Amino acid sequence: MRQKFFGKNPFGERLRRILKSNNYQNDSFQNLSPTTVTLKDASYLKMMREFFNKPKNVRPSVALPSVKTDLKNLKADKPTIVWQGHSSYFIKSKDITIMIDPVMSGSVSPFGSFANAFDGTDIYEVSELPMIDMLFLSHDHYDHLDYKTIIKLIPKVKKFYVSLGVGSHLEFWGVDPTKIIEFDWWDKHEITDDIEVIAAPARHFSGRSLTRGKTLWSAFVLSIHGYKLFLGGDSGYDTHFKEIGDKYGPFDIVMLENGQYGSEWPLIHMFPEQTAQAAQDLQAKLLLPVHWGKFVLANHSWNEPIQRLIVAAEKINLPVTTPMIGEPVIIGEKKPDKVWWNL
Repeated sequence: MRQKFFGKNPFGERLRRILKSNNYQNDSFQNLSPTTVTLKDASYLKMMREFFNKPKNVRPSVALPSVKTDLKNLKADKPTIVWQGHSSYFIKSKDITIMIDPVMSGSVSPFGSFANAFDGTDIYEVSELPMIDMLFLSHDHYDHLDYKTIIKLIPKVKKFYVSLGVGSHLEFWGVDPTKIIEFDWWDKHEITDDIEVIAAPARHFSGRSLTRGKTLWSAFVLSIHGYKLFLGGDSGYDTHFKEIGDKYGPFDIVMLENGQYGSEWPLIHMFPEQTAQAAQDLQAKLLLPVHWGKFVLANHSWNEPIQRLIVAAEKINLPVTTPMIGEPVIIGEKKPDKVWWNL
């Protein structure tokens, strides 16, 4: 546990701030509703058996198609989102560049080659990114906070916007603490007259080692240049989506998790039908589903999440955009919807 990639739990002044948080109780951050990582009656033997006997189609049999957008020279009069697979995406709005939960090392595990990226999905190198004005980190799990990627990104990032406590990992890895802004739920930070960030609740958990709940997990409401975006990290379904929608909606676009769900952990990840409902609760004008299409972290087929989501969205007339990795989505102008996953 002394290896760098595990990070470091909060201490000192950061821990003192955490201890004052209403969301920190019984030596751990808590969800708004009682939440267990796995169901109390879940069979660990069954989960281990399923883990080591995944169906063959949890990974695509061929390389996934992609579009290699030139991020350094991307022009964006309106907010433009470029999904990089799983929960990583790049946003540009006018001259502001943003990254969310970047994982660009080809794997989401600190150990060897576990959970390698699908063929064709790891198309960007850190060197191909421009300077980043704002980098968001929703929580500290390995598939959202990647040590190898962050180390390379440090010289490129002007400010890190992170959930409360996550800054401890960043400082341990060499990030200047003056570049880190940490949020408790509902904290607001005005960056300029037309850019504002608010942290919003999520239903999940945190931890990079044997302990959980020492850092917070969040989504972010980003108001930028007259548009409103919901940057949704990992979350199970709950009433917080409607509360956020009532407070800050409607949203021009919402990025929500859609994948890595399982019957043994239904409270911390949404099923596709719940993702559609969450987008509706948020009063979304457009949904961009993420947290799928790059890594195997559950036992469903790799393209089942998007197939189920499309059906659920059609039933409630919810607009969905389904770009290939690297294909730009432009708010109010371009929303790719090609069915590219039936390979």
